[in-house]
Amino acid sequence: MSKVFFSVSVSLDGYLAPPGMDMEHVGDPTYEDWAAQWGKLQSWIFPQRFFREMLKLGEGGETGTDNQIVEHVFRRTGVSIMGKRMFDAGEPFWPEEAPFHTPVCVLTSQVREPWVRPGGTTFYFVNDGIEGALRPARAAAGDRDIRIAGGADAIQQYLRAVAKEYASSARRERPRRGG
Repeated sequence: MSKVFFSVSVSLDGYLAPPGMDMEHVGDPTYEDWAAQWGKLQSWIFPQRFFREMLKLGEGGETGTDNQIVEHVFRRTGVSIMGKRMFDAGEPFWPEEAPFHTPVCVLTSQVREPWVRPGGTTFYFVNDGIEGALRPARAAAGDRDIRIAGGADAIQQYLRAVAKEYASSARRERPRRGG
């Protein structure tokens, strides 16, 4: 069975996105200098050879441990799941050949037909919550894993669901005293 995981860049103070990088200002990268802040947060990935090749950013690049991590995450991922705000923020900036190269389930209340992109990425818009996204993701992932790509709210929803499931399981399996 596929494993569900997340792999994202996070600042030491716990931010996935810098202040000012919100839907209201996504078209204004100078607002609170969010684009430069985001660039710093992501600066480790842009020199990696595998990432550069995936996004067709040119030849060459670093081939050390960071590159191996990027390649491993990509190769193990059969499906990505993301929140609607992450999709909305990324859509204007992704190249025509979106960087996922897998099916992507977008958590949303918006009804929308799948959006097929060159290079193997198809965005599916899922309207029935995180569990509703996991069903088709598990079917599509095959023997690969499911990456919760973000944003922070989508990751938190999955973490809360796992914690709730774990707590429920622990209560059921707790041995009884005295008897």
